[in-house]
Amino acid sequence: MIRSIIKALGRRHMDVTLRSGPVFVVRIIERPGLWMDVAGIAALCADLRCVAARTLDVGSLTYGVFSGDASRLEEVIITVVYRRDGTPVAFNALAVMQLQGMMGQPTEVLHLGLVMVDPDERSKNLSWVLYGLTCFLIFFRRQFRPVWVSNVTQVPAVVGMVSQMFSNVWPKPDGGRRTLTHVLLARRIMADHRDVFGVGYDAGFDEERFVITDAYTGGSDDLKKTWEAAPKHRDARYNAYCAAALDYGRGDDVMQLGQMDLAAMRGYLAREVPKSAVLGLLVAGAMVALRRFVLPGLYWADSANQWSILRPCAGRQK
Repeated sequence: MIRSIIKALGRRHMDVTLRSGPVFVVRIIERPGLWMDVAGIAALCADLRCVAARTLDVGSLTYGVFSGDASRLEEVIITVVYRRDGTPVAFNALAVMQLQGMMGQPTEVLHLGLVMVDPDERSKNLSWVLYGLTCFLIFFRRQFRPVWVSNVTQVPAVVGMVSQMFSNVWPKPDGGRRTLTHVLLARRIMADHRDVFGVGYDAGFDEERFVITDAYTGGSDDLKKTWEAAPKHRDARYNAYCAAALDYGRGDDVMQLGQMDLAAMRGYLAREVPKSAVLGLLVAGAMVALRRFVLPGLYWADSANQWSILRPCAGRQK
């Protein structure tokens, strides 16, 4: 684990491999479309399609990372879970959305994106990896500044997990608090980024409830579930909330917005991450943050080499 993180320090984007217990290995790849070669992208997409083939009963996905367009991988962070023998069993394609016109400057939102798990590997405590791990590492790298996250789903189990894992989540069964920031973020996402989660421009959006109506018309058609097929949460509140808020026959989704902040990080480490993985995760976060905290200072002090817009002193270039 440490070796892969140290190796990643020299890269602009994360490519980190971690062990998750005795059975699984996790690889986190940031914006592979910007730096990964053609063969690497082909192998990565093949792994994603392998998991999708095991997950979907019929049909195929035609948007996002499944489109076959390498440019679609320029604004995503992909987390893939493998068995130790190299077989892919789960993934999350987390999208990085730049929202313009927010409080005078662009705002970055991490969309939790498409999650798929091989049916044989479900109920093996992979949710902490697929939903929170990447947000946790990005939070470290951003010097503990809160990270906005979004989630679009009709699955009660996912609604409950997001409600419990992140801070300032709206909406959720106990009400929460809808702020102006929530509304502005939702408006920009629906105006400019529907393609990220496969929602067509003919789908409606109920701004009071944050419900997307007739959502499965933009490439995500094969993800539509009946109420009976949608995985339920162990806490009945989330099941009751989804049953009341969403029309499963029409194909509705709820959009949730929340933050990874210090409070969410503490809860994530205490409730979601297995005790055996906490130390390794903290080390991983520290090493990922090292590049943002320490390396710029080292580069600045090195007057003999070029770094970004900094130029070496005349006569001292190596």
